[in-house]
Amino acid sequence: MQLRVECYSGYKSDERPRGFYLGERRYQVEEVLDQWYSPEDTYFRVRADDGDIYILRRNHEKDPEDAWTLESFRSSRL
Repeated sequence: MQLRVECYSGYKSDERPRGFYLGERRYQVEEVLDQWYSPEDTYFRVRADDGDIYILRRNHEKDPEDAWTLESFRSSRL
């Protein structure tokens, strides 16, 4: 499934995700819950407008078109 991320660009480009598409469906990022770094990547744990939690990874060494991946998903529904 293709992931496309819309970002807020403030001090630097692609500073944090504001929304993302999984396939054709758009998810609005309601809250960035956590953010951490590795040498090549930045990770964002976000809550989307569907109530679910997603971990999005941005690789800084890849082409911007392929830089984002969905690393994890947790449903808010039991």
